[in-house]
Amino acid sequence: MATSSLGKIGVLLINLGTPDTPETPDVRKYLREFLMDKRVIDIPAVQRYILINGIIAPFRAPKSAKVYKQLWDDRGSPLLYYGHDLRDLLQKELGDRYLVTLGMRYQSPSIKSALDELRNQQVERIIVLPLYPQYASASTGTSHDMVMEIVKDWWIVPSINFISTFCDDPLFIKAFAEIGRKHLEARKYDHVVFSYHGLPERHILKGSTRNYCKLGTCCNTYHKLNRYCYRAQCFETSRLLAKELGLAEDQYTVAFQSRLGKDPWLKPYTDEILKDLPGRGIKNVLAYSPAFVADCLETTIEVGQEFKELFEQAGGEHWQLVESLNTHPMWVEAVKQMVLRN
Repeated sequence: MATSSLGKIGVLLINLGTPDTPETPDVRKYLREFLMDKRVIDIPAVQRYILINGIIAPFRAPKSAKVYKQLWDDRGSPLLYYGHDLRDLLQKELGDRYLVTLGMRYQSPSIKSALDELRNQQVERIIVLPLYPQYASASTGTSHDMVMEIVKDWWIVPSINFISTFCDDPLFIKAFAEIGRKHLEARKYDHVVFSYHGLPERHILKGSTRNYCKLGTCCNTYHKLNRYCYRAQCFETSRLLAKELGLAEDQYTVAFQSRLGKDPWLKPYTDEILKDLPGRGIKNVLAYSPAFVADCLETTIEVGQEFKELFEQAGGEHWQLVESLNTHPMWVEAVKQMVLRN
């Protein structure tokens, strides 16, 4: 069969999402949609509804809006415009045989609108790539869930390939290492911190294969029993990045940020470990946030600004955030190769 007679291959890139504007009503709307997801806050529906709509959204939205206003720039939300940029660059790299779309799990552009575009073009199959390097039910899992919820109502459902993790993808690792290397060459750093978005410990235990997970040394190696354990993947990404950067084991720390509520989350907590570093003689720190492929509130504001202030208040001298992958050429190539392999 000639190539020209084949239908297009659809590519759906998915990221978390962002408020439409940094104004309080839009931030409140975003928080409600995000936190009402049963894979994000996994408590009974009635309790979740009361917690989100009665406490978190009303009180947190005004505070979050102030932070989003710090993040917003002339192009809007970095998470959104870097997503559009990646989509366009990937489309150019893949060519006319492919149709690349972008959908956000929460807010706009929606996953449904992206899938409708692929459906209207009658693509012969779809490759779904959530832009989360490490699999978690609250990120990758809910993205897959939404895709399946939408296509179940289609009369014709094409073949769909889901890419669930790329925590150890060689080009993903090399791209992040290259961005960090320019900082290491410009200044001497005492230590590197790899800070990942946290999860409640119960999320990790719920996904444990054969009760393998002990939230401890079980993540020292990465294999089939912990392949989809978020914690194990974070440690694997860190080991590979450290190797690429030439770091010894005592030259870096893996930690977790952005916890919510009183239940135990993955430890150690980034905001706590960074306060101890200056007392150990570690005054210059390079900080990575390798759970995010585009700069956003959790990288630019939380790691880049808030953690910097905490570190300096504790006696640190220099805290430097490594920019995210955004539209780095090697990252675009990494995504292209992931698509072609699938």
